[in-house]
Amino acid sequence: MNKIFTYLLLTTLTIPSFSTEFVTIGTGGVTGTYYPTGGAICRLVNKYKKETKIRCSVESTDGSVYNINKIETGELDFGIAQSDLIYQASRGTGKFKGNTTKKLKSVMAIYPELLTLVTRKDSNINSIDDMKNKRINLGNPGSGNEATTLTLFSVSTIKKEELKFAGTLKASEMPDALKDNKIDGYFYMVGHPTANIEDATNSVDAKIIPLEGSNIDYLISRYPYFTKADIPAGMYKGNSDSIPTFGVKAVLVTSDDVSEKAVYTTVKAILENFDKFKRLHPAYSNISKKSLLNGLSAPLHKGAKKYFKEAGLL
Repeated sequence: MNKIFTYLLLTTLTIPSFSTEFVTIGTGGVTGTYYPTGGAICRLVNKYKKETKIRCSVESTDGSVYNINKIETGELDFGIAQSDLIYQASRGTGKFKGNTTKKLKSVMAIYPELLTLVTRKDSNINSIDDMKNKRINLGNPGSGNEATTLTLFSVSTIKKEELKFAGTLKASEMPDALKDNKIDGYFYMVGHPTANIEDATNSVDAKIIPLEGSNIDYLISRYPYFTKADIPAGMYKGNSDSIPTFGVKAVLVTSDDVSEKAVYTTVKAILENFDKFKRLHPAYSNISKKSLLNGLSAPLHKGAKKYFKEAGLL
């Protein structure tokens, strides 16, 4: 009997494993655009879980920098991050100075996200220069929100030290802080529309401040991953005009260590259900299959490259 058991055990160990592969996508705060984007991707991937044996789950995180770092250490399989921070991580500059992420790979660029300054109207902020001695939330540590805001400050006449209060609240905490008059305004790097800003503008008289001028022009000329864009007129209550600003791309990234099958399956699930994917969030309304390859700051993962080639997009 023992010989039979040993034979069966050894035979089983030599059979190829067909167990399910679990992958996790790091996103951001639950009221932002990263979290529902991760959910949308996972729903499409899980649609084929019986055939592919790939099962996807979403994790709410502190955002771009956190996601990139955890992908590098293998604690996350996928993550959504800003293209500017991916650029820095791939080259060991900016937030990642002296700490190049060697494993980071792109999967696809998803949608544009724009730096947005939401203020209380009674704070009398009409431009960046008016923020002196004001209470402004810059973003939680480890977020792309904070990183881009500090980049803006680096080319502006006003400095972080001149604020009355430089907040580090998470995205989900910012609307309530504005409503409760704990802050005068907050910066948010996000795809539009977003429930976060809808919550704020529906609850208090709020004004979204234009981010424009020679400092923005200089920023865009210096950093190729930034581009000018407008927040559409009337998207948020009390803001009837279009609002000029600048932004980057929200990009799905992964690690060299993640299997070709998992990445290929993810890209295939999105592209083969692309019209359905675009309907899952208003921020995706103007994206195209070709735009998924625009704004990538790290090399494509081999699994993504394989599917994009099969689809005739590379």
